[in-house]
Amino acid sequence: MGQVAFDTQEFVETLENAGLPKEQAKAISIAVRKSHEVADVATKRDLEDVRKDMVARFEKNEAQIADVRKDLSAEIADVRKDMAARFEKNEAQIQARFEKTDAQIALIRKDVEHIATGLLLKLGSVIVLTIGAATAILKFF
Repeated sequence: MGQVAFDTQEFVETLENAGLPKEQAKAISIAVRKSHEVADVATKRDLEDVRKDMVARFEKNEAQIADVRKDLSAEIADVRKDMAARFEKNEAQIQARFEKTDAQIALIRKDVEHIATGLLLKLGSVIVLTIGAATAILKFF
């Protein structure tokens, strides 16, 4: 902090002109000067220096915040690209699995149709044999 300017000589002269003896005026002047020396008073210059320092710090912090925002934006963009690539890869894998499953279902349907056709032929054969056996039994009676 700065000190307040105090002209002791002028103060002594002012007191003497007011009618105080020179020794008393000097003693009062010294006491006032000492009180100013111990007073921790901010001057306009001190306040201006603090203001300039705060503005500089604020501007520095703004620049740092802008840098952090820029870095975060870049990182977020990278994460989005990575997630999009992963999504596309997973989507392709899922699509491939669906196609494989569809192919397997088609094979199973074909097998079921083949089995059904075989069973139908066997059932038809059994019916023909049953009718033939029934006819033969009826001829004997």
